[in-house]
Amino acid sequence: MQIIEVTGYAVRSAVITMRRRDKPLEFVIFPMLHVASPTFYSQVRSRLKECDLIVLEGIRGKSAGVSALTLAYRFAPRRRRNGLQEQRDEVLIPDSVPVINPDVTAAEAIADLKTLPRWMYLLLLIGAPVMGLVFALRGPRAFLDEDLAVDDLPATLRAEWLADDPVEHAMCDRRDERLLGALGEIYAERADEPIRVAVVYGAGHVPAIVSGLMERHGYRPCEAQWLTVMIPA
Repeated sequence: MQIIEVTGYAVRSAVITMRRRDKPLEFVIFPMLHVASPTFYSQVRSRLKECDLIVLEGIRGKSAGVSALTLAYRFAPRRRRNGLQEQRDEVLIPDSVPVINPDVTAAEAIADLKTLPRWMYLLLLIGAPVMGLVFALRGPRAFLDEDLAVDDLPATLRAEWLADDPVEHAMCDRRDERLLGALGEIYAERADEPIRVAVVYGAGHVPAIVSGLMERHGYRPCEAQWLTVMIPA
């Protein structure tokens, strides 16, 4: 099952509902892209209103390194003709639903990245603004690349390569573990309540979320609903 589907016409995201037969608690996973059409974010927001708790991605605090890395997606929405919008909590998250944020701090994120070879770390900082300019100039078509597709439990050669990618480990491992710990606490405390817990995280984190809920708590994907992230002009 794909999480992010990329075709020559559009990018779509699969909202995945995970259930366990003997527990009323449901997890609803929203695979996010940090740049998308305003319609995508409004559709996500309307669905979040139907949830009882939101577990939200977001590195806490600020640092120059994190700001440099996020330039990769902050440039694209600045060209209005692209019709894209940066993901912002005030637009996405309804006030009526409680939110928790188990993500790492900016200092922790940079500390993890600094475990990479120095040349690799510097290349990330330099490359992010360049990629942001490419996205801004090309618009939505910059995202119509099949390498952006994400599977939940992929078995491709590309996925095997990513499993050994030190950048992926540095950027995701601690954050994924922190998130799964928080979901485990919610399960332990509220598994017998008929509530829907929304997990709003970047699509790259979703394979770890799906496999973690399956292996640790016996949850299974039971339903998926496709939302269109963007369509090129």
